[in-house]
Amino acid sequence: MIRLVALLLVMALPVRAEEIVLGLSRDEIAITATFEGSDIEIFGAIKREEAIPQGDDLGVIVTVAGPDKPVTVRRKDRRLGIWVNTEAVDIDVAPSFYAVATNKPLPEILTVQEDINTRISTRRAIRSVGRSAFGSDRFSDALIRIRAGEGLYQTLPEGVWVKDDTLFRARISLPANLTEGDYRAEIYLTRNGQIIDLYSATIPVKKVGLERWLYNLAHDNPFLYGLMSLSIAIAAGWGASAAFSLLRR
Repeated sequence: MIRLVALLLVMALPVRAEEIVLGLSRDEIAITATFEGSDIEIFGAIKREEAIPQGDDLGVIVTVAGPDKPVTVRRKDRRLGIWVNTEAVDIDVAPSFYAVATNKPLPEILTVQEDINTRISTRRAIRSVGRSAFGSDRFSDALIRIRAGEGLYQTLPEGVWVKDDTLFRARISLPANLTEGDYRAEIYLTRNGQIIDLYSATIPVKKVGLERWLYNLAHDNPFLYGLMSLSIAIAAGWGASAAFSLLRR
């Protein structure tokens, strides 16, 4: 909702001297049974009605965000020699995947106020409503650290290549453990830390083939899915037993 408001504010500005013209290498991502990840190539140009402004720092920010989902983050402590959950915080909004690529470090091309308004940085993309800043910040940082280790949260301070202040390109790597849904690709153009243009596109990520069939079966007919899983397990066990029996002879 906040990003929609930001988009409307940008659109309400007078005719811009610089605008983004964008292209995507892929318009959808298919998750199959052998899916091992994928790359998205985002490329474009800056359309101008006037000469390139002199002395103003150009910033290009590319974000790719997966579906927002609530998540519970728990803290474990060792009590009497056993690891147990001692604290938990419910985070209301956390993208299942989030990547931020920029042509320069984000603080150099985006002001803190603009980041607050648009929630571009990973830290601000995660929101915990109704929690104290001290309590939620620790758990949000832990969530970022865990998902960054899984490749789900990425910060790429030099991930956008810019040529002659006109052409730009970025590559975002998607891991194998993607959540199905619509992913938002957004490109921000900044001057002196202020956003002057924004382009947004949607990239569907969905299961196909056998993966889709199994997913639908598990959700639409869990009893039949359970029977099939049990039958496969029994058959696999019987096959392994028969194989060992043959090897012993």
